[in-house]
Amino acid sequence: MERINPHKPSGWIALSPLFVFLCLYVVTSVLVDDFYKVPITVAFLFASCYAVAVTPGMKLEDRIAQFSKGASNPNMQLMLWIFILAGAFANSAKAMGAIDAAVNLTMHVLPDNLLLAGFFIAACFISLSIGTSVGTIVALTPVASGLAEHTGIPLPFMLGVVVGGSFFGDNLSFISDTTIASTKTQGCKMRDKFKVNTMIIVPAAVIVLGIYIFMGLDVAAPVDDAPVSWSRVLPYLLVIGTALMGLHVVAVLMLGILSTALVGFLTDCFSFLDWFCAMGDGILGMGELIIITLLAAGMLELIRFNGGIDLLMRVLTRHIRSKRGAELSIAALVSIANLCTANNTIAILTTGPIASNISRRFALDNRKVASILDTFSCFMQGVIPYGAQLLMAAGLAGISPISIIGNLYYPFMMGSFALAAILFRYPRRYSH
Repeated sequence: MERINPHKPSGWIALSPLFVFLCLYVVTSVLVDDFYKVPITVAFLFASCYAVAVTPGMKLEDRIAQFSKGASNPNMQLMLWIFILAGAFANSAKAMGAIDAAVNLTMHVLPDNLLLAGFFIAACFISLSIGTSVGTIVALTPVASGLAEHTGIPLPFMLGVVVGGSFFGDNLSFISDTTIASTKTQGCKMRDKFKVNTMIIVPAAVIVLGIYIFMGLDVAAPVDDAPVSWSRVLPYLLVIGTALMGLHVVAVLMLGILSTALVGFLTDCFSFLDWFCAMGDGILGMGELIIITLLAAGMLELIRFNGGIDLLMRVLTRHIRSKRGAELSIAALVSIANLCTANNTIAILTTGPIASNISRRFALDNRKVASILDTFSCFMQGVIPYGAQLLMAAGLAGISPISIIGNLYYPFMMGSFALAAILFRYPRRYSH
């Protein structure tokens, strides 16, 4: 078990770095009416320095060491590897014409009025098959960006379609780490949690699909009679295919990078040096994303170390009186834990034992509790601008993660349906 600072600050000081970040970035951006004017890296830098400053009872070097412990967490380091490889793959694929070829193929296969719905279904299917939202976003974001450019669909909206669909599978898949964590902590079978989950979120997905079908009626793509270049589409097909086979995302991206070289050399798209330069530019383009991830991870570790998450858990479980209140407290716990950790799996593992205690105390159905943990953690992870998914999509597309949030139809619909399931005691069979 990870230790807590024995000299932890009292009250809400432990959580105040998060409030400092939100004030510096979100509030300031709203006041100036422009989210591009306030660099998110600077907001995290000030919040991180503040987190180090308010950590009591330790020498400065020890506070920095604790901050660095969060930044060097194995999960964070793996995420950095993915960011680096994704940047190299995306830019080398773009340099050899893969994006244009994939967009051309998509517009040949799907009619204009089904582009939005088709992309949402693709994101849902891929994420359900591979169990990861990040892998889905890596595979589809470059193509979505190209489609947005060709069709005139706003880029943040198109990315919202991809990110939203990616969380459908992240929440439901049997091989998703959130599914495994939620069922293990609550002691239920994955298929039972799956049944409860589908009753709650499939209606939300159907409604969002209907919205995309309706909104897609006005989409008109320019006519392109150019033949599909299958060889240049190969890197994307390889990435999607190997991901569906269950290969680790790092191996998937490595194969994708090598395939861009092979196809690029054989089709004379670029030279060896051009390939190297394209990868280098792609990696450099991920620089801001990597800095944000490191600063956020260190800041959130100090919040945990200073007892911020424990404080929230005590406050939220203090006045529970009913089953509905118990389920709401579990939803709030995992949501706020996710807000403070920016990792839905860690949030579930952190709050899972407490949720299990609440479940036993109020005789809750452990299958629904597992569903609540998974769904609300995915909802929160899907809408925070410093979560890996929004950072990845924004980094690959070169836009602000904040600009995507208002276009996340499915995550917000998923959260609404999950909240309604608690308030209206649905499904009945699992809410007695």
